[in-house]
Amino acid sequence: MTMAELVLEGERFKGAVAGLRRGDFTASAPFFANHSSSRPCPVLRWLQAGWFGDAPDALQEAFTCACFLGETDVVRVLLAHGLDPQGGSATGLNALHWASNRGQLETVRMLLERHPPLEVRNMYGGTVLGGTIWSAIHEPRPAHGEIIEELLKAGARVDAVEYPTGAESVDRVLKQYGAGRDGDG
Repeated sequence: MTMAELVLEGERFKGAVAGLRRGDFTASAPFFANHSSSRPCPVLRWLQAGWFGDAPDALQEAFTCACFLGETDVVRVLLAHGLDPQGGSATGLNALHWASNRGQLETVRMLLERHPPLEVRNMYGGTVLGGTIWSAIHEPRPAHGEIIEELLKAGARVDAVEYPTGAESVDRVLKQYGAGRDGDG
């Protein structure tokens, strides 16, 4: 890399860190995409080069952003580097909240393999399951139903969400896991 290219890459890194710290995940998407084993995405190149050494908070937010975007391969590499599976929560939602909210089923499954706490509250006071149910009703994505079931299988508390939700498909899954029994919900 030439000196000019290195300076330009340094400026891109600084801009990415600022965006990640602001929670500007949509604008940060180019820093995660278009990667291969021979040419990692910018975030992974910066990690390998040690550039996040003075910005561990931004690295945790990068992890959360990768979960938001469903960049499962990037998430896998970051987990292998020892990042906390909860990620950063400067946006008010942690990595699992965002992956679930955005319908990123494979990323959710990978995170659940690490047994993260499921009852952590987001900035709105909802658990991961509660936030996912809200998203399934108000911002539906194809995988929300499967994600709700995966969260329940992983031990998310069905009594921590309001039941009935008014969404027949969601209520059917919640009922299978005990919602509505003994005064729940």
